[in-house]
Amino acid sequence: MITALVFGAICGLGVFWLTRIFARPKPGVATMLARIDRGQRSMTTHTTTAYETSRDAGALDRRARSLFGSLADRLEVVAAERGWDLGRQRADLALMGRTRGAHLASKVATGFGLFLLGPLVWTVFTVAGAPLPAVMPAAGALLLGVFGFFLPDLALASEAKARRRDLRRSVGIFLDLVAMNLAGGRGLPEALLAASSVGDHWSMVRIRQALVNARLYGTTPWHALGELGDELDVEELQELSGALVLAADDGAKIRSSLAARAATLRRRELTQAEGEEGEKSQSMLVAQMLISTAFLFFLGFPAVSQLLRA
Repeated sequence: MITALVFGAICGLGVFWLTRIFARPKPGVATMLARIDRGQRSMTTHTTTAYETSRDAGALDRRARSLFGSLADRLEVVAAERGWDLGRQRADLALMGRTRGAHLASKVATGFGLFLLGPLVWTVFTVAGAPLPAVMPAAGALLLGVFGFFLPDLALASEAKARRRDLRRSVGIFLDLVAMNLAGGRGLPEALLAASSVGDHWSMVRIRQALVNARLYGTTPWHALGELGDELDVEELQELSGALVLAADDGAKIRSSLAARAATLRRRELTQAEGEEGEKSQSMLVAQMLISTAFLFFLGFPAVSQLLRA
């Protein structure tokens, strides 16, 4: 009885907090201004792919996508109303090109899906003739739900780490291209835009978008690069912005400075790659030692057991 009351109280508390989250509070002036400034819905442009327009796309899949999009838009509104910035995850979401609403929707969907896994397993065991105590599926469902709620955060951090490292490599290439354009006689703003227009890699596209927006808004390119570095949490772009601000009027010095900075980035990446390879080598060495120890134990166990019996 006590266990049932405890789990009932936990479920009631969860329903209460969900009601508080999804209830529409009366917005104040600050909330309305935050909505206008940040945007309360995920109004991202979308190009229909061949997969989406094909006849093979099932109605269930389209309905699931529609429900997920509606949930993401609603949570985007809730996040804007409540002022949820998500802290460190905000830079990771900007780097991955995702919205707060989509990330929160994935957390809710994953947590709810794993939460239902506990009762499902309990039902399977009950039907199979091996009933489990009611406490086990209840506790397992809660643990799985909490794990599923935080699982998208771990996946986002891992994906953003790999993509941020890819962006750092592209920054080094971008600096070399800018130095080459400066050597060809172009000015610094033209050299930056021309260097970012060389390829269609996602990192170059992000840099090019920032530079084009800076031209439209009437700001300097180095200020746009600094804002991009702050948004994506990339130190190399922030340092590049500071260097361009200090040396924007001296083409010869900025050309040599950019070339030296690109070489420094390449050496840093090489050192990091060597360090990671060394860690992998050490891990393989430890695995080999464990395998050898287990094999020796397997060979010596019969002889030791015979000696102990004698």
